[in-house]
Amino acid sequence: MIIGLTGGIATGKSTVSNLFKKEGIPVIDADLVAREVVTPGKEAYEEIVLAFGQEILKEDKTIDRAKLGEIVFKNDDMRKKLNEIVHPSVRANMKDQAEQLERKGYPIIILDIPLLIESNLFYLTDKVVLVFVPEEIQRTRLEERNNYTEEEANYRIRSQIPITEKKKDERISYIIDNSGSFSETELQVKKLLHKLQKGEG
Repeated sequence: MIIGLTGGIATGKSTVSNLFKKEGIPVIDADLVAREVVTPGKEAYEEIVLAFGQEILKEDKTIDRAKLGEIVFKNDDMRKKLNEIVHPSVRANMKDQAEQLERKGYPIIILDIPLLIESNLFYLTDKVVLVFVPEEIQRTRLEERNNYTEEEANYRIRSQIPITEKKKDERISYIIDNSGSFSETELQVKKLLHKLQKGEG
């Protein structure tokens, strides 16, 4: 069974992802795959440099993610362009990894995809888990964790579908509320995993 794991920025999806790993469930992380497919020499890397110019490169010719992030977070057209370059490579890579894990006999595989809903990637999964916290917690966490101003935090939150809208999406199978303590989140993950392993829900 392929489980899509998603959330919103600063909802604590990584925490939930790590809890699944702790339970022995393999996790394929879209962010890690996205970094891999844009390393020098890869097709997506060449396309990004062509589209955004040499100024987004560090001295060692790798992509400066912070510089690229600044460009795309403030420009919808540029973000769309970047996604059109990166996403197909990421999806193909994740699909390959999932198939390999299935062949090895893993009954549950997690695809950790931050923009699963925005990119409409439900077709890659059997069920989808949403990690939820209210927007004010997202904003506070971003300001504290990344030293963002309120404006910078809002930019990043607004670049995604609002978390409250995601919560209402009928294609979401399960919701993990991560606004409480770590142990409360851990308990929710264990209960969900038990349900999935028994083939319930």
